[in-house]
Amino acid sequence: MTELTIYPSDLSAMSIRQLAALPAVQKAEIAGHLREAQQWIVEESAKLEAACTLCYAEQARQARLDAGKEYGPVHFNDGPVRITVDVPRCIAWDQPQLAAIARRITTSGERVERYIDLSYTVPEGRYSNWSATLRKQFKPARQVTAGQPAFRLELLDEHGGVR
Repeated sequence: MTELTIYPSDLSAMSIRQLAALPAVQKAEIAGHLREAQQWIVEESAKLEAACTLCYAEQARQARLDAGKEYGPVHFNDGPVRITVDVPRCIAWDQPQLAAIARRITTSGERVERYIDLSYTVPEGRYSNWSATLRKQFKPARQVTAGQPAFRLELLDEHGGVR
């Protein structure tokens, strides 16, 4: 550790302006520590989830059976601890079937928008491989905006490589 080290309690107490005023080396050190902490949290959370699955899968299955629920939360206790196991409902629509239904709705004279939310996208890789003539037709419908900038700060070693 060096005098440049910022401890979590110091970081929490600092304002954005104070952080911005730090030397680049210190901001890079903080960024590196935060990346390590995020990775640690992801890995340890996955390990805890796996442990909970191993420990409580059967109780959760039984609670779900008792409640007559395939999705959503169920609750049970392990001594003084209340365990909630939530199984989300994931919905996916078959795109070719929806397209066929949309055609039938349109053919019958109905407005498809009354039943289905439509959105059109063009994959950027496909667009960039099109001929100039085809791109020209689509260009008025294409909007390009800048996303949020992402900063990655890394300390360099004495040879200019990333530490």
